[in-house]
Amino acid sequence: MTKENLIFGIRPVIEAIKAGKEIDRVLMQNGLKSENSWELKKLIAELNIPVQYVPIDKLNRVTFKNHQGVICYISEVAYQPLENILPMIFEKGENPFLLICDRITDVRNFGAIARTAECAGVHAIIIPSKGAARINADTVKTSAGAIYKIPVCREDNLKNTIDFLKESGIEIIACTEKATVPYHSIDYNKPIAIIMGSEEDGISQEYLKKSDKTILIPLQGETESLNVSVAAGIILFEAVKQKLNTI
Repeated sequence: MTKENLIFGIRPVIEAIKAGKEIDRVLMQNGLKSENSWELKKLIAELNIPVQYVPIDKLNRVTFKNHQGVICYISEVAYQPLENILPMIFEKGENPFLLICDRITDVRNFGAIARTAECAGVHAIIIPSKGAARINADTVKTSAGAIYKIPVCREDNLKNTIDFLKESGIEIIACTEKATVPYHSIDYNKPIAIIMGSEEDGISQEYLKKSDKTILIPLQGETESLNVSVAAGIILFEAVKQKLNTI
């Protein structure tokens, strides 16, 4: 994290939020109590800013400077409201082509996914506000700058977001090794949102239940799974292939 992306101290963080800086997340010391800290907590709650309460040792590992119990990470990108993006896609006469990343935490994996998604013509990437990789300098580098070219929507509740997408006529497709349908045997030429899951345990069970289709990538070797960024590339470019074949 570069100095430009890190703010520490209660008042500087408050002012950064009030100035409209795009906040990735705030680290706050457990049990922090002061007049200014209450103001900061109120702002965080009002704006739904992701916050993590941590021991002071963790803050000291980030910086030994006078952080006053608060460290703030500024995002490299401005997050976009999904409810604004979706109508614009439909207005252009296009079928929404969306990617949902469920708890993908490795910044380089996420950067690689963003690069592939932008190259594949994905309209937007949707991530949860908690449990997702920070969009930092490593993300930007791994994405080859593509992260600046594709909208990223940070949602507080992916369950509600999936419900919203389904109500908007978008089919939810989950990529999971628990599926039985091969990824290349379904139709991608319709409004779709593809879910890719966590590096550790895949897609959350509640999201799998809400999916309209579940697909898998058949593997021929002994290794049990692919890297999530590789898997995303395979799925997204199957969709591209089908779209090109209809032109």
